[in-house]
Amino acid sequence: MKRQIAIFALLLLSKVTLAQNTGVVFGSVKDKYTQEVLIGVTLQLEGTQLGAVTDLDGRFKIANVPSSSYNLKVNYLGYESQTFYNIVVTSGNSSELNIDLEAASSKLKEVQITANTFGKRLESPLSIQSLTIEEIRNNPGGNYDISKVIQVLPGVGGTGGNAARNDLIVRGGAPSENIYYLDGVEVPQINHFSTQGSSGGPQGILNVSFIEDVSLSTSSFAAKYENALSSIMQIRQRDGNPEKMEGNIRLSSTELALSLEGPINKKTTYMLSARRSYLDFFFKLIDLPIRPNYWDFQYKVTHKINDKTTLTAIGLGAIDEFTFAVPKESDPTKEYIIRAYPTINQWNYTVGFTLKRLVQNGYYNVTLSRNMFNNQLDQFEDADFGNESKRTFKSVSNEIENKLRLDVNKFVNEWKFSYGLSSQYVKYNNDLFAKVANEVTDSVGGIIQPAVYTSFVTAIDFMKYGAFASVNRKVLNEKLSLTLGLRLDGNSFTASANGFKEIFSPRFSVSYAVKPKININATVGRYNKVPVYTILGYRNSAGELENSDVKNIISDHIAGGLEFLPTPSLRITVEGFINSIATIRFQLLREYLLQILELILERLAMKQ
Repeated sequence: MKRQIAIFALLLLSKVTLAQNTGVVFGSVKDKYTQEVLIGVTLQLEGTQLGAVTDLDGRFKIANVPSSSYNLKVNYLGYESQTFYNIVVTSGNSSELNIDLEAASSKLKEVQITANTFGKRLESPLSIQSLTIEEIRNNPGGNYDISKVIQVLPGVGGTGGNAARNDLIVRGGAPSENIYYLDGVEVPQINHFSTQGSSGGPQGILNVSFIEDVSLSTSSFAAKYENALSSIMQIRQRDGNPEKMEGNIRLSSTELALSLEGPINKKTTYMLSARRSYLDFFFKLIDLPIRPNYWDFQYKVTHKINDKTTLTAIGLGAIDEFTFAVPKESDPTKEYIIRAYPTINQWNYTVGFTLKRLVQNGYYNVTLSRNMFNNQLDQFEDADFGNESKRTFKSVSNEIENKLRLDVNKFVNEWKFSYGLSSQYVKYNNDLFAKVANEVTDSVGGIIQPAVYTSFVTAIDFMKYGAFASVNRKVLNEKLSLTLGLRLDGNSFTASANGFKEIFSPRFSVSYAVKPKININATVGRYNKVPVYTILGYRNSAGELENSDVKNIISDHIAGGLEFLPTPSLRITVEGFINSIATIRFQLLREYLLQILELILERLAMKQ
């Protein structure tokens, strides 16, 4: 009897061990342009006998996959074959892939064009780089932070050698010139402790485990995107696991994070996460003067209304607090300085809904979203917080945007069309108080000079509106791809200042396959951006808006490059780029350096 029990336990243990060493690869396959599901697509993990075929819903599942890294080959008659590299399968978990296949042309008998698997799009043939979730996770020094990973890409840099900041400097542009989209919803803030008017900060908000892929476009922006001058980052999230509930807890030296996903019913899935840092406790333990503390939250709910219609809801939010404390070992001078530091309290959120509807030869999206950013700074003499008589500084600011966008995408024969409309209702307010100079008294306490204060209160609201259209066509046996895009953007605040030149932004791109593995790409375009709200809402001492006649910021891009694809998994590119704003900044820097040089020479001449 004991022997039978031992054998049974051994068999059970072997089954559990086997189950723990395998995972699942699942997902869906759709047509890239029409977004229709593709039935009967074959998928194969290279080097194994494991594979699957998509069902009537375009979904596939490869079960009992041993824990390892794989390449997944995807084949379907009439479509370009694709290979997805370095898909990591872990024990007991699921790896999801949502695949878009591009239809193969019937005119490829005379010339064979290599399929591009590096994120190249018809409307953006160059200056675009894509990252998979595994590339983000395995990036050395990235620390599961998208902004830190993006900073190492060509043409992208950080802020002046400050490794603690996530500000993106793309091809000489400012951090405020970048735009971020999460599943098609614009997200102004993707970092904790953001600088108002920009999006940089020391720590990212986004949960990397939700992400399927990220693409960064540093020029040749599609006409559907507005208000970008330097780059557009598009972050695509996967859907929650439709078969079972699963999650994970991640504990690091700085934070605790919880993620959960699964099905709500047969048509609805969810993903949600929450994270809390404990840097404030850690820094208190080692007696450092800074006390940063942050929370962030994220969710995605996907509901399939029917075979043609899908509703997606996303949310992203953060709470940030930054205070200071006097260390136990501190001299009076340092203690006085630390007590004079202001506290920082911020919170922000973005919520959005996207309705996606498949139509004949295409689809359309309707996106409704709202985002808000609250930024508050408080400073008191001797850190006597709450005592208004000792207040030296206060700033409470809010930025609110309510957005509605419609974009239609059609693919008819050899033509690809897209067009749409957008509108926004914007509110901005700021309440600022500052003590400029302390009270001056004589030896007996008489007031020689009273304290000097300044205050500033402003509130503005206005409408933004835009329209776009673009068309693409491949000619010369698919060797030459041409794209023309047009965009109009206006607003009710600076309507009198901005003429047609400031609101009209055309762009044109071309891609030519000189050989099956060599492409020449070029683009020219104009892009405009409304100045940040801190500028638009500024009032002078009389309470009048000082910048109501300010013009939009305009940037002209010219880019060209050579692309070489020696293998499906290797791409070599060389690009040249001219940015009118960056050129102006360079000229100003050059003049500034020349002035400094002249001043130095004058001083040297005086000494002689």
